[in-house]
Amino acid sequence: MTTVSIVAVLAILVGLNYLAIRRDKQWDLTASKHFSLSDETKKVLGGLKGPVSVAVYDQPAGFSRFRDALTPYELTNKNVNIEYIDADRQPARVKADNVTNYGTVVLDYQGRKEHVMSEREQDITNALIKVTTGRTVKAYFIEGHGEKNSTGVERTGYSSALDVLKRDNYGVDKLVLAQTPEVPKDASVVIVAGPTADYLPLEIDALRKYLRAGGKALFMLDPVVGNSMHPVPNIEGLLKEWGVSMGHDVVLDVSGIGQMLGTDASVPVVTPPYPSHQITRDFNLLTAYPLTQSVNGQAGTNPNEAVSNLLQTGDKSWSEADVKSLMSGGKVSMDESAGDHKGPITIGLTLTEDAKDAAANTPAATSGTTPGKPQTRIAVIGDSDFVSNAAVGIQGNSDLFVNINNWLTQQEDLISIHPRAEDDRRISLTADQQRRIAWMSLLLIPGLILGSGVYTWFQRR
Repeated sequence: MTTVSIVAVLAILVGLNYLAIRRDKQWDLTASKHFSLSDETKKVLGGLKGPVSVAVYDQPAGFSRFRDALTPYELTNKNVNIEYIDADRQPARVKADNVTNYGTVVLDYQGRKEHVMSEREQDITNALIKVTTGRTVKAYFIEGHGEKNSTGVERTGYSSALDVLKRDNYGVDKLVLAQTPEVPKDASVVIVAGPTADYLPLEIDALRKYLRAGGKALFMLDPVVGNSMHPVPNIEGLLKEWGVSMGHDVVLDVSGIGQMLGTDASVPVVTPPYPSHQITRDFNLLTAYPLTQSVNGQAGTNPNEAVSNLLQTGDKSWSEADVKSLMSGGKVSMDESAGDHKGPITIGLTLTEDAKDAAANTPAATSGTTPGKPQTRIAVIGDSDFVSNAAVGIQGNSDLFVNINNWLTQQEDLISIHPRAEDDRRISLTADQQRRIAWMSLLLIPGLILGSGVYTWFQRR
């Protein structure tokens, strides 16, 4: 009987091992699903039209970290073929693929190659999209009017935002419109980042021509606060041609959420759920906007024009029209008779429309447009500081910025493909809750222990 039991157990173990070898199955038990592919990556893999070769060049000791990241790609789509190459033992392959560093991943699709020095899902997937589409995306930051410095590393600079765009395969450059009669032909999107002075009429003409031909633009316009800020009627006049106007106010948020970020009421916080939009699809992170103004939009008579709210503050917010008193330190309160408006307040919106001046035989850029016409896409935010180095670390700010640009450039497949971070399991406490915990730690718990000791001593006596 014992022999039969042993043989049965061995047979079961052999069977389980056989199944494990023939059918590779993994379970991701991490709370953030750190070792699982995102739905966006699965969508990209599902759309592959042919085989993709992935070569990992490293020393054998470094292969394990890439296997953890790349094996799910291979299991999801058999068109992905992964090869691990010892860079020291195969110098001919290293030279052929122009590899200069250990830890380089080379993706090859129909002769097009992309190099990645990372095992992160976002980097691998973005390289996969780039190598399979062969598309180059170019973003231009307009400069010359006190805009945020796109390469600046100071608090107000945009160097972190620039890194985010480059991480999503954007080519980024600066554009001084006063020195050129038109927006460059290779511009996928132009970014107006917080100008402190107005644009010249010839610059407005260049932007108008670009947009009417199906261009894409992100306008981030701050309220006129402080001596360095000046009104920008020419820029606002351009936006009004598409039915968009700025509020010329300051949005305040007294919900108290900003206190968790160490800010005050002048930094409105937008929390999920966001208005329904492709940009914020499945977007569950809060975003914050230091000193922002409201934005208003209304679709015109064109049936193919659509205006959509993107960002709205909470019920405990309002738009303060008395900006002068607010900035001078005076007390302000919600007063509708003085021009204030109760929340929710729209501080960001998008606009789409058939390109007014596009060639009639130009292919449609998206299925939402009239056949034969490309589409103009515009996003307007009442604040430019939310992408600055000082604020881009706030949970969702950088993700939202790149999502906006991916929507503008019609790269919807890239929206929400971002590095997974470990869940933040810290507890946010109010001042009253902190005091209660302090008193409990200092008095209540020690008192209970002392009382228990005294009671035990008394009983023993």
